Amino acid sequence: MNRLLANSVLRRCVMNGGRIMTGEHVVQSPEFAAAAVFSFRPFDRSVMVADQDFGSFQWRRMMCSAAEPAAKAPAVKQADAGAAKKEGEDQVAVSSYWGISRSKITRDDGTEWPWNCFMPWDTYESNLSIDLSKHHVPKNFVDKFAFRTVKLMRIPTDIFFKRRYGCRAMMLETVAAVPGMVGGMLLHLRSLRKFQQSGGWIKALLEEAENERMHLMTMVELVKPKWYERLLVLTVQGVFFNAFFVIYVLSPKLAHRIVGYLEEEAVHSYTEFLKDIESGAIENVPAPAIAIDYWRLPKDSTLKDVITVIRADEAHHRDVNHFASDIHFQGKELRDAPAPVGYH
Repeated sequence: MNRLLANSVLRRCVMNGGRIMTGEHVVQSPEFAAAAVFSFRPFDRSVMVADQDFGSFQWRRMMCSAAEPAAKAPAVKQADAGAAKKEGEDQVAVSSYWGISRSKITRDDGTEWPWNCFMPWDTYESNLSIDLSKHHVPKNFVDKFAFRTVKLMRIPTDIFFKRRYGCRAMMLETVAAVPGMVGGMLLHLRSLRKFQQSGGWIKALLEEAENERMHLMTMVELVKPKWYERLLVLTVQGVFFNAFFVIYVLSPKLAHRIVGYLEEEAVHSYTEFLKDIESGAIENVPAPAIAIDYWRLPKDSTLKDVITVIRADEAHHRDVNHFASDIHFQGKELRDAPAPVGYH
């Protein structure tokens, strides 16, 4: 009985636009009518099914009442939503609640710096006067093992890539960027465990890894890897990372000697690359923009200029790793000798 009376009163209220009649007084309250319907309806499935018309009207009313403040609210700023478009640009500038944003960085000519993967202070002019013919002659078992291991690794590479030096360089850089990261990581953990300084070697090895990664970013601009080459990269990198990790834990001097010989092979490969460019077998295309900015090359630089500076980098990495191995062979730790930070 009470339910029927309540429903009757509430229906009359809704049909009168939400006006509640109490004697001669009229109270305007659309929200109250919708809320009252919601409050007094029992949560009984049988009742809700029997009263479908009023129930559907009730939900439409509730939805309209909830959406009304949102319609009147001012538009939310793009910054609050997490992204905002720069005026006159198609780029999306990601904003942060934490206030993190990149300051405006320009080139020497005043144009905006286009790269996020490296900054102007990371760039340098490569030292091309380095001796490319240096070779560490194997003297003991460790040296001979490292030398023969690298020579064996070269065989499948020669078979697969032959004289496709662009693809070969791409594969080489995916491997060459691993040792510096592994060595830097392990030295970092050792420094934390033993509360010791690294003598700058953590930074030096991570610089090497970053430099090799930039070689790869450059080569990707020149050579578009096919799907099976990407699959090969995944396989080789997975195997090499774990193998080198174990070798570095067991014998850092062997690990660095292997990398030294790998870099010698890299110098040889890039020298052959240059020969094919000079002979016309490989087109001497314009240098990618990322290479021009990273090595501070002239605007009219070509592929030959890029390969020349990359080869010089590999020669520097050769020297650093043979030097690191020599330190271990002398019974010392890397932190006992000054690290070649910034050695390019």
